[in-house]
Amino acid sequence: MYDYCVIGGGIVGLATAMRLLERQPGCSLLLLEKEASLARHQTGHNSGVIHAGIYYPPGSLKAELCRKGAEATKDFCVDNGIAFDVCGKLLVATNPIEMQRMQALLERSRSNAIAVEPIGQGELREREPNINGLGALLVPSTGIVDYREVCLAMGRNVQRLGGEIRLDTAVIGIREASADVTISTRDANWRARKLVVCGGLQSDRLATMAGLAIEHRIIPFRGEYYRLPPQKNEIVKHLIYPIPDPELPFLGIHLTRMIDGSVTVGPNAVIGFAREGYAPLSLNAKDMLDYLAYPGFWRTVAQNRSSALTELRNSLFKRGYLAECQKYCPSLERADLLPQEAGIRAQAVAKDGKLIHDFLFVGTDRMLHVCNAPSPAATSAIPIAEMIIERLLGKSTGSR
Repeated sequence: MYDYCVIGGGIVGLATAMRLLERQPGCSLLLLEKEASLARHQTGHNSGVIHAGIYYPPGSLKAELCRKGAEATKDFCVDNGIAFDVCGKLLVATNPIEMQRMQALLERSRSNAIAVEPIGQGELREREPNINGLGALLVPSTGIVDYREVCLAMGRNVQRLGGEIRLDTAVIGIREASADVTISTRDANWRARKLVVCGGLQSDRLATMAGLAIEHRIIPFRGEYYRLPPQKNEIVKHLIYPIPDPELPFLGIHLTRMIDGSVTVGPNAVIGFAREGYAPLSLNAKDMLDYLAYPGFWRTVAQNRSSALTELRNSLFKRGYLAECQKYCPSLERADLLPQEAGIRAQAVAKDGKLIHDFLFVGTDRMLHVCNAPSPAATSAIPIAEMIIERLLGKSTGSR
């Protein structure tokens, strides 16, 4: 019998396990991960950005968690000897409409108490000679890190604090009783007084496995990246983002400096044919049937038809993808777009087809399922863990 069991070895599950052990010294905790190593899915395939929180509505939970999370992530890296770089981000406006949107973002960032500096065309050219734009917003606190390294450090802390981590351990059954929860794998059964499920791409299936009535589904959105050749690693000094279109669900294609010195371009956002298939043309029939049979998927497609067709075109034809990049970085050429492993986002979708952008928890007295931890969950993982623990220990049940 364990005091706690956590399912999921991504950054949210690891942060939750770590904070539980820190807050309750001496408690017994088991973390189960179905893969052979930690951070194999969303956490290990993201762009490695420590976000500042500029995009979120003032006073919103996401804005607060991102702001706290950026500080907590940097502090964790310092304490654990993990390399990170606060290189800053530039959101670049390339036309008059984007200049108007840039002003709205500036006002939002100030309401969120995020330091942002508007810069004109001349200063943009001085800072970034390879970037074209009418103006930009400089977010100096944005950083980069390897979140896999963060997860490995969290895993070491979990074990140092007395927690147990079992890899290669896929959960096949969850059964709640009045006094505990039984978690079954192919080789063993474990019992815990409290269960936290941070299942990411499999979160809806794990909730259903536990007997919870859920109405949403996870739809895999594939984010395809390219990597620039090494001779172009110095093409930018900051992260370069477009000004996002508020009518579209994702942020658009950007240039991202990575902590290893390389530069990636991306991502786009297309429907994935597999929840965990990162190679080109990956396909999983079960995953596809799951969302094709879900009415909310077809409503999502209908509601986002135009942007979906654009993303699909850019996925199929490198020329369209390149054109998105050349809006602000005209020196890029088609030959510069080298292969890079894709990422897959676990997007929760409601029955009415709306993309769920807020946190979604489903729980009982002894279980808490994190069914949606929206971007930027990696940046915000430590305060998200605090929120999960408060709900778990406060016996907050139901969904939100």
